[in-house]
Amino acid sequence: MLYSSIFIIIGLTFINCASSLESLEIVSDDTLLKDLKTEQYVVVLFTTTKDCPECESYENEILKIRDDLVDILSAWVLKSVDSPFKKLYNPSKGPTLVFFRNGIPLLYDGPLNDEEILQYILDNKEPIVKELTDDTFEHLTQASTGATTGDWFVMFYTNDCVECQRLGARWEAVGAKLKQRLNVARVNKYTTGAATARRFNVYDVPEFILFRQGKMYRYQIKKHDVNAFVLFAKEWYRNVNGEKVQVPPSPFDDLTLMIANFLRENPWVFKLGSIVLAVIIIITVISKLRKKPDTTEKKDKAK
Repeated sequence: MLYSSIFIIIGLTFINCASSLESLEIVSDDTLLKDLKTEQYVVVLFTTTKDCPECESYENEILKIRDDLVDILSAWVLKSVDSPFKKLYNPSKGPTLVFFRNGIPLLYDGPLNDEEILQYILDNKEPIVKELTDDTFEHLTQASTGATTGDWFVMFYTNDCVECQRLGARWEAVGAKLKQRLNVARVNKYTTGAATARRFNVYDVPEFILFRQGKMYRYQIKKHDVNAFVLFAKEWYRNVNGEKVQVPPSPFDDLTLMIANFLRENPWVFKLGSIVLAVIIIITVISKLRKKPDTTEKKDKAK
């Protein structure tokens, strides 16, 4: 009787272990944030409990490569269910697979196949998108000369732009798909790339510009998915009127652009200036009208 009980316990333990191997570890949002801050590589499958027939299929494919990810990258392979964070990486419904490299997200945007997923992750262990600044933009891109560094697809963003933040993982995916063809980068419009944004008349963010052979092509399509960006960079840009890339402006020209942009972004200055000018004119007119009677009285006394 004792032996049979022991065998039953061992059997149940084995079954529980086996079942745990057949599913990914589910983590809370707080635990996920902690792992993203402390771990170099984290692979997360975002799923939902509502109408998601693909979620189980995605999980099964990832389970096939979980051991490889752990052995090769020492990666954490996790699952997050019904997390609001999913919208930060992919606005569409259904499962979303994101590979974090030191906290920088890369959206997987390929076929549902374990080998494809594994190869995609191994090929993109480092962040792809380059950060350009006013000091490095022209030197690295050679945009005005169209010289030797190749084409550049650039996203202009700001830190307070919600849509820009949501595009981070997708923009990395664009870089992953195009890295054998061109360079993908981004520029902060308000901080380190303010002069560059003024140079190219970038007013609203996010804005996307393809620099190719001395010309620039603005992405004005409303779709912000990975395939749309990739298609534009490969061939659709031909349907856009290319603008000649001007040489970097002089300090005086940049100051002029800075003032123009300030007035554009702060239209209240015009209104305030108009009010002040109107007040000055009124005061001037009133003062002149007051002086005329005084002059007349003096003339009468003189007579």
